[in-house]
Order: sequence, then structure tokens, then C-alpha cells
Amino acid sequence: MVTVRVPATTANIGPGFDTFGCALALYNTFTFEEIDSGLHFAGCEEAYCNEKNLAVVSYRSVMDALGLPMSGLSITMHTEIPICRGLGSSASLIAAGAAAANALHGSPYTPLQLLGICNDIEGHPDNLAPALLGGLVASFVEDGHPVAAQYDVHPALRFTALIPDFKLSTHRARGVLPKEVPYSDAVFNVSRAAVLLKALEQGDGDLIRVSLTDRLHQPYRSSLIPGYEQVQKLALDCGALAFCISGAGPTLLCLSKDESFDEVLTHRLSELPGHWIQLPLPVDHNGVQVTLS
Repeated sequence: MVTVRVPATTANIGPGFDTFGCALALYNTFTFEEIDSGLHFAGCEEAYCNEKNLAVVSYRSVMDALGLPMSGLSITMHTEIPICRGLGSSASLIAAGAAAANALHGSPYTPLQLLGICNDIEGHPDNLAPALLGGLVASFVEDGHPVAAQYDVHPALRFTALIPDFKLSTHRARGVLPKEVPYSDAVFNVSRAAVLLKALEQGDGDLIRVSLTDRLHQPYRSSLIPGYEQVQKLALDCGALAFCISGAGPTLLCLSKDESFDEVLTHRLSELPGHWIQLPLPVDHNGVQVTLS
């Protein structure tokens, strides 16, 4: 039996579309046990209690890579990461299944190798890489193989998620994106992305403010998030350095350095339309954690 804890992740982080991701201290915890036959689930919505569950799919992918047959599997889930909110719930399942299969069979693969085995399940590594590796990660795929580089985040930086009471599927969020973008928009994002990584490392508020901006996805996706402009204005009024969509949304992410930011925001949260949950989320530096029992 193995227990696997996987952090939430925020992807894109402004200009780093499909490239940047960061692990956050909100966790899904899974227990896996190989059994004689069949699939047994606990703590999982009935609609996902089948062989298409991403934890099962990734478990099988690692078993196939090891050249081992897959018997039955019992999975117990304790989930804190909300589904379809832009915080990496799908990536947590993939990372968990892969890490569990690896651990139960001698841990032959490193987290980066597991990323290579499982990346095709999600299609891009921006959430899966930080879920497995922890911290801030930039990643891409070259000739079918994921490449990842880890970066530091200054300890004074604070991440606060604002999570609404509605879902937004990645499929729908991708559907509003244009098939082509102006050359100037591509240059805009490349320049900001390059500066943002250093700004996050140094904790430079002025650099973060000007570089955590985007023209490739947020202008299109913000229209799918009711209240987006009001939330952005409130966050900046309360002292946020910058503001972005977390992943495909609809969760919105505030970056700040002021220790009073969360308290100030809490007192004004009722001004927003709809219902929003405020959740301070420190950076998780460890990625997936595995305990054998």
C-alpha cells in the first residue's frame, strides 16, 4: 500500500501560457493498493469510478513502461483541490497514479522520468511538471519528451487564490482562444515571460507588476469569468502587486508582498458579485510525496 500527496498547481502565470506552472500548498491525498482484480474507489464521485479515471490511466502507463501486467487496484481519495477551477485537479490524479505505480515497484523512475511517461495524458506539462517536481517550473515538449527547468520564488511573495462557486472546463477555455495571434502579441509575451521569472526570483514588485501581463489567453478567457473585472480591481485596490487567471480559470490569483493583504481583502470580499472563496496558498517546494506502508 502507498499513500501519495500531490500539491495543487497554478499554470500559465500570466505570460507563460502552457509553459509556466507553480505548485501550491493545497493537497489531494491518495492511497493505492494492488488487489487481485477490479477497480475499487472511495472518496471519488461515482462518475469517475472507472478505468478512465486519470489516476488509473497514469498508473497503467507506468506499469506498461515497466513491462508489468496490471492487476486490480483499490484507490482511496481525500481531495482538497477543487475540480475544474484552474488549480490542477486533473494533474494531481495523473501525478498520483504515476507516483504510486512507481513506488510500489521499486521506484525505478525519477519524477522527471515520470513526467515523460505521463505527459501525453494531459497533453502539456505546465501543471504536471510542478505537481511532480514542486516549486516554480518552466516546461515544454521537444520531440515528444518534456523538458523542465525549476526556478526559485522569493519567500516574501504571497499567493492568494480567489475561487468562485462555478466551474470552467479547460475544453471551453481553450475554445475561445484564437488560432492565430499578431506577431506583436507573441513578442509581448516572450519579453514579459523572460523578465517575470527573474522578478519572481528576486521578489521585485515593480518588475512583477509590469511583467505579469499577457496577450495570448487572458484577454479571451476573462470573458468566461463573470465578475473578472470587479475582482481584478478589488485585488489591486487591496494592495496586490499583480493579478492573473490561474490555469484555464475560473480561479483568479493575486500576488502580493504586503502581509496585511489577505486581511484587507477578506473585509472587502463581500463587495464582489457571486460567491468567492479566498485562499492564501504558499508555494509548495516538494511536489509529489510518497509514503509506503
